[in-house]
Amino acid sequence: MEFDLGKTIEVLERTPSVLRGLLAGIDQAWVSGGYGEGTFTPYDVVGHLITGERTDWMVRARIILDHGTDRPFDKYDRYAHFETSRGKSMGDLLDEFDAARGANLAALRALRLVPADLAKRGRHPALGEVTLANLLATWAVHDLNHLAQIARGMAARYEDAVGPWRQYLGIYKAAVTKMDGEGEARRRSTLT
Repeated sequence: MEFDLGKTIEVLERTPSVLRGLLAGIDQAWVSGGYGEGTFTPYDVVGHLITGERTDWMVRARIILDHGTDRPFDKYDRYAHFETSRGKSMGDLLDEFDAARGANLAALRALRLVPADLAKRGRHPALGEVTLANLLATWAVHDLNHLAQIARGMAARYEDAVGPWRQYLGIYKAAVTKMDGEGEARRRSTLT
């Protein structure tokens, strides 16, 4: 499927309610474990998504529109949530994400982007030149990726409990995506 801004917004606007449906009011055991050593927990994922709303997607979209490739994107801090989420409840994080996503979608719609805007280029510090369409498509897929990560973290709680059915559950067969050394160190520093 080719990029379509309307279809992208369909995914982006649903993520807060999907997260709330999965995680609001649920026992802490469901949100506090990852799906392997060094992986994000569902709690971590929501914090990470909030960081993206504040410092990534719309910030980078504006850089593309205002500066093109003349100004590279700032480095994204993938682990800032370890500090910024500390001490907050899952309900607090869900409310924060919902508000931030709502504000960003309102700002995105207000841009009234046309195809020529979507073809504009920016410069990612590691990936090189990217288009605004690339950035916006990645925003939606980033949500979907992290929703899958949340599901894996939750499913891991019952990996033993499912018994022999484990062999039929593909969620237990996918490769584990671990944090890098920086992420592990940041997590450890917030636990002390």
